[in-house]
Amino acid sequence: MPYFENCIGAIDGTHIGSRVPPELQAAYIGRHGTPTQNIMAVCDFNMCFTFVLAGWEGSTHDSRIFQRALMEPSYHFRFPPAGKILIIKLD
Repeated sequence: MPYFENCIGAIDGTHIGSRVPPELQAAYIGRHGTPTQNIMAVCDFNMCFTFVLAGWEGSTHDSRIFQRALMEPSYHFRFPPAGKILIIKLD
């Protein structure tokens, strides 16, 4: 428990099935062989979403989406306050 003392939430990705035109399907095929969108979300410990980045192709790795969230100012990713952390699960 002391490792989570300053933790304010968690980041994880999930795949949502999607319908994609045949000419675009290759990029959306996920690990299970069906078209998906990869969605990254941040939740606090009240189970409220504090950030969601949706619409990425199912073949995109979670770490790439996380990196873009950090680097792209237009996504408005909110960094934790000083001394606080987020748990990150990247598959």
